[in-house]
Amino acid sequence: MKKSLKQLRHLLDSKQVSAVELTQECLKRINDNPNSNAYITVTEDEALSNAKAAQEIIDSGEAKPLTGIPAAVKDNICTSGIKTTCGSKMLEEFTPFYDARVITQLKKQNYVLLGKTNMDEFAMGNSNRTSYFGSVPNPHDGERVAGGSSGGSASAVVSGACAYALGTDTRGSIRQPAAHCGITGLKPTYDLISRQGVAAFSGSLDTVGFLTNSAEDCAFLISALAYVCGTMWDALSDMKGIKIAVVKEFFPDDLDSSVKQAVMNTVTELEKAGAVVVETSVPTLEYAAAASFVISSAEGVTAMSRYDGVKYGLRGEGYTYDEQIRDSRTRGFGMEVKRRLMLGNYTLIGENYNEFFRKSLAIKQQLCREFDEVLDNADVIISPTTASTAFKTDEVINPAKLYSSAMYSVPANMTGLPCVSSPCNKAGMPVGVSVTGRKFDELRILQIADYIEKAVSV
Repeated sequence: MKKSLKQLRHLLDSKQVSAVELTQECLKRINDNPNSNAYITVTEDEALSNAKAAQEIIDSGEAKPLTGIPAAVKDNICTSGIKTTCGSKMLEEFTPFYDARVITQLKKQNYVLLGKTNMDEFAMGNSNRTSYFGSVPNPHDGERVAGGSSGGSASAVVSGACAYALGTDTRGSIRQPAAHCGITGLKPTYDLISRQGVAAFSGSLDTVGFLTNSAEDCAFLISALAYVCGTMWDALSDMKGIKIAVVKEFFPDDLDSSVKQAVMNTVTELEKAGAVVVETSVPTLEYAAAASFVISSAEGVTAMSRYDGVKYGLRGEGYTYDEQIRDSRTRGFGMEVKRRLMLGNYTLIGENYNEFFRKSLAIKQQLCREFDEVLDNADVIISPTTASTAFKTDEVINPAKLYSSAMYSVPANMTGLPCVSSPCNKAGMPVGVSVTGRKFDELRILQIADYIEKAVSV
């Protein structure tokens, strides 16, 4: 399953392999590796049925780019008739009667759905340890985290339990697990991929994106679903004429030495290949993680308010509505969700609204201005994806430290810019390097990520 999506398309269209055979191979890998815990729900019967229908389309000569190619979908993206749990006890039995817009697009291409992947509860986490259905171990070291919140999607791609996976990214939830698992993760420009039918966490930051084996696969997907890249895709033979910005605030003293070395080695190799390195500064970057946490928690309060045990979610016990909703949320939400909802409510009460929430929005706007200024003088920004490599699953980490570590990934969410994380080393635990570009310039960042993956990673 390590073949590219373009290669799989050729194999299917040339009848060297059938959609059913491809799907059966993925299902075998899922069943042979239950300890990966990558999937919450495996839709084996539906997958085989989809594959048979896709094969008929292929045989008719009317296949679309994703026809017959098996995919995994993060479990906060609604799928009609198939459980969508968001990794929470609150929605353990929830089955939507509608598809998310992105699923509708995939169905129009006769894709094959293998199942719904594990995730941090309601996408609140960066380790996949907050899932009600258990954590997802790192495929490279079972004692370490796969990352989150799209940890199940990342693990499934690495193990070949799907050809590609959908994820969501609010504060780095696609790129961080991609970095920890040694694959490619793309957060497109904000709202380039529709969020309709995706369980909301933070509406101004949430973004639907992809986890794949390569930047080229991301280009294939975004071309198929968002009509970006398309026939314009052309791999770079060198980096001549390309300006890359290195922001000094992305390389603080406490950045893990192995991460810093791998990323700076990547910058050096790009410079050798003809790139022009522009050293610059984004002063507001130090406030990005805290501001994004305030915004996401506050918006999360609104998003979570629908889970009252009446219309949605676990039905609580009690004689009054207040008693029922209290019991529903006490038993239905995990500790991390409760923590963020309490913080979100706190930041919205009275004067706290001005002191925390409005100031965080001002920081968001200032970040947008500063990143735009950087990208006025450079084509892309190169930076670490994470502060360190994957940590141990049983490691106790202060929540504040975990939240602040999003400083490397969250600027792309705060600014709405496209960002891709690619592996930049082959020895030791995986390290991810991020390439951030101008809005709707997915082609450029994916070309540079592709160059890094093919010519730079050592």
